Amino acid sequence: MMRRIACFAGVLALIAGTSFAQTPAQKDRDIREDRKEVRKDRKAVRKDRAEVRQDRRELREAERRGDKAGAATERRELKKDRAQLRRDEKKLRRDEKDLRKDERERRQ
Repeated sequence: MMRRIACFAGVLALIAGTSFAQTPAQKDRDIREDRKEVRKDRKAVRKDRAEVRQDRRELREAERRGDKAGAATERRELKKDRAQLRRDEKKLRRDEKDLRKDERERRQ
């Protein structure tokens, strides 16, 4: 009985060890996917920054006209777009970190 348990534990350890090992092709694929994610995130950040700039222009224009309701609307939009920008920048930093980690692992 103990021999069976030991054999079973050994087989599980062997399976677990091979499942965590990555082939060079898998590492390369991970790096390509990370680079793709970083490009996508950078595009989203550029878009968000453009939206924030547009909201600021519209807010200035509404304030210049004395349109309080319009200015309040623009402030809400600006707040929403800034929050989206922060989320996208955070995602970009996380994906860049993943990319650096994968590239370091490939070199080793």
